[in-house]
Amino acid sequence: MENRIYWLGWQYLMPGTGSRLWSLVKYFGSPRVAWEAGEKELSGAPGLGAEKAAVLARRRSQVDPVREAEKLGCSGVAFICHTDPGYPENLLGIHDPPPVIFLRGRLKPADNLAVAVVGSRKPSQYGIIVAEKLAKDLAAVGITVVSGMARGIDSAGHKGALAGGGRTVAVLGCGPDVVYPRENSRLAKEIIDCGAIISEFPPGTPPEPWRFPVRNRLISGLSQGTVVVEAAEKSGALITADFALEQGRDVMAVPGNIVSPLSRGSHRLIKQGARLVEGAGDILDELGLEKLFPVPAPGDEGTIKMSDEEHLLYRLLSLEPLPLDKVIAGSGLPPQKAMAALMYLELKGLARQMPGKSYIRTGRDISFS
Repeated sequence: MENRIYWLGWQYLMPGTGSRLWSLVKYFGSPRVAWEAGEKELSGAPGLGAEKAAVLARRRSQVDPVREAEKLGCSGVAFICHTDPGYPENLLGIHDPPPVIFLRGRLKPADNLAVAVVGSRKPSQYGIIVAEKLAKDLAAVGITVVSGMARGIDSAGHKGALAGGGRTVAVLGCGPDVVYPRENSRLAKEIIDCGAIISEFPPGTPPEPWRFPVRNRLISGLSQGTVVVEAAEKSGALITADFALEQGRDVMAVPGNIVSPLSRGSHRLIKQGARLVEGAGDILDELGLEKLFPVPAPGDEGTIKMSDEEHLLYRLLSLEPLPLDKVIAGSGLPPQKAMAALMYLELKGLARQMPGKSYIRTGRDISFS
C-alpha cells in the first residue's frame, strides 16, 4: 500500500516516460527509496546527471503523493497501480507500461478481450461508416473497442461500440478529466457510462502534441489486435500499428479507394502482411475467436450462437438478480462448467454480474441458434 502512494507520486512527476521511470525505480530498489533519495543520489541514476537531478528534486518537493491521492478521491478520478488487481492484464504484457493509470468509469476483466479501431482524424464518409460498423459488430458479440477519442475514426469507433450495446475504452493524450476535442463532451460521458476513459497523464494535463504518439502504445497495448481504418502515409494510426507489432499483437487494415491519400497507409500495411479486413468476421478470425463469437450474417443480426450450457444458464436468468449459488444449483451443472458458461455469457453481452455475486440477463432482444 505504501509503495502504491509513491508510485503515484512518480507518475505525477514523470508521466509518459515509461521505461525511464521503471529504470529509475529499479536503480533505487523501490519507489519509496527513490522518492526519499537526495539530489546527489538522484544524479547517479541512469540518464539523469546533476542538472536533471536538480530539476527532478525541485519538482518532487512540490508534489505530495498522499495529498494528490486525497484530491483524486474527491474528483471522481481513480488511479490504478500496476500492482493492483484491477490493472489491465494486456498492459502488463508490454515492456513499458505506465506504473499508474488514471481512470474515469470502470474497467472490467472482460476488457482484456479488446480490439483497437484507429485511423485518420479527417476521414471520408466511407471511413466513418466502416469504423462504426466494425465497432458495432465487435461490441455486439462482447469485444471491447479501444481507441483514442480523437476526431474522425477514433470517435466513430467509440460511437459504433456504444450503438452495439457494448463496452469501449478511450485512451487520452491528456488528463482523464480533460475532454479533447471539446466537441466530444457528450461522447466522453457516454464512454464513462459504458466503459472507461484512461490516461497515464495526471488530471489537468493539457493535450500537447508529443503526448499523443506516447499514448498510442497504450491503445495497442490494451488490445489483442489493432485495426487501421483510413490512414495517410504519415498517420498517427500507423504509429499505433507499429507499437502493436512491437508488442506482438495482431495488425489489420481496411482497404480503401486506391486513388485516395487516406488509403496509402492502410494499403501499405496490407502489402506488408497486415490482415485485410472487410468485416468484423475477419477480425475475429485473425484473433482465433470466430467460433466463440460468430458474427451474425447480414439480415440476421438478432441471432447469437450459444453452447447448450450457455443456453441453459441464459434461460435461468432474468432481469432480477439471481445469486451465483442458485444459478449453479438451478443449472445442475458442475460448478466449474457453470462458471465458464457464465463467463462466456458475460463476454457475449448476454449476462451481467451484479454486486453480491449475483447475475442478471441483459434483456437483449435476440434469438438463438
